[in-house]
Amino acid sequence: MDVIALDDPTDAQIRRWHAVLTAVHAADPVTGPAGDPAPDLEQTTAWLLGPEQGGRQRLWAVPGGVVDGGTDGADGGAGGAGGYAAVAALRLPGGPGADRPAEIDIRVRPELRRRGLGRGLLRVAAAGLRADGRPSVIAQVLAGTPAVPFLESQGFQCVLTLRGLLLDLADVPPARVAELLAAGPAGYDLVRWRGVVPDGHADALARAKDAMADLAEYEGAPWDAHRVREMAEMVAKRGDDLYTIAAVRDGGIAGFTEIVVPAEGGERAAQYDTAVVPAHRGRRLGIWVKAAMLEWLRAERPEVREIETDNAGDNAHMLAVNEELGFRRQRESREYQAAAADLPS
Repeated sequence: MDVIALDDPTDAQIRRWHAVLTAVHAADPVTGPAGDPAPDLEQTTAWLLGPEQGGRQRLWAVPGGVVDGGTDGADGGAGGAGGYAAVAALRLPGGPGADRPAEIDIRVRPELRRRGLGRGLLRVAAAGLRADGRPSVIAQVLAGTPAVPFLESQGFQCVLTLRGLLLDLADVPPARVAELLAAGPAGYDLVRWRGVVPDGHADALARAKDAMADLAEYEGAPWDAHRVREMAEMVAKRGDDLYTIAAVRDGGIAGFTEIVVPAEGGERAAQYDTAVVPAHRGRRLGIWVKAAMLEWLRAERPEVREIETDNAGDNAHMLAVNEELGFRRQRESREYQAAAADLPS
C-alpha cells in the first residue's frame, strides 16, 4: 500500500481529500443525506490548513479510488490525476512530547473498505505519534458508523459518550429568553467578549474550564491562561467567530458559555464549552448564560437559525438545561482512546 505525506497540501490535494469525506458522508446511514449536513469544501480547507495554534499536524493519503473531476493532475504531487482511496490526519496539540493526547481521524472510501487501508494508515500515524513522544491518541466518531468496530478492533477503548443536540432558535421566542434572563441569580454580573478572552478574565476562564470534569480524565492537560488564548486564536485563524458570555462574581468566573459562528456564515452555529464552577452550581447559572447568548446572537448574528452541541451522556444537569431550552437529540458520538504503546507498528 502506497502512503503519501501531505506536508503542505495543494488545492488539488485538498479537493481529493474533501472528495473522500463527501463519499463517506453520503454512504454512512448515520451521516447521510437525512442526517448531518454534507461537509463543506471551505471548512475542509480551513481544517487542513489551520492546525491548532502552537500545535502541528501530519496528513497522509492513499492514492487510488475514483478520479476527482475537479483535478487535472497539474499539482505535480504523488497520485497523479486520480483521487484518494483513504486519508488520515494526526493532530499534535502543544509542543513535542506534550502530555496532551494526539487526535486522529481516518477516513476510507466506502467501496474500498475492508482492504487494510485504515489499518495501514493507522500504523503510519502510530509511528508519527511515537516519534512525537505522545502517550496516547483519541478519536471521535459517530455511533453506528463503521468507524466504531474499526477502532475497537485496533485496541481503542471508549472513554466518553456524547449526545449530539440541535436547537432551532425559532422554538425559543424572545419572550422566553427575556423571562430566563430576568430570573438570573442575584449577586452575579454578565460579561461578554468576542474572540480572545480579555487579560483580566483569562486565568478565571481557565479555572472554569477545568470544571468540565467529564473531559479531564483523558485530555491529559489542565487549562491555563495560555491554552485558553491558544484555543481562541485557533478559532480566529480559521476565520470563525468565537462568542463568550460569563457569569462573574467577586472578580471570578462562576460559569460561562461559548458559541462559534463559522467563517462562511450560514444558519448553523456550534456550541463550544459551557461549564459552571462547582461552588456555584444549583443556581441556574447554566441556563442564564445560555439565554444571554441567545439574546446576543439574535442581535449580533441574525442569520444564525440553529445551534448544534454535544453533551456527555452522563452529564444529566447540562442535558436537562439544554432540553429545557429546546435542544433535540440528533445523534450520538463516542470518544475513543488508545495508548501509543498499544497501537500497531
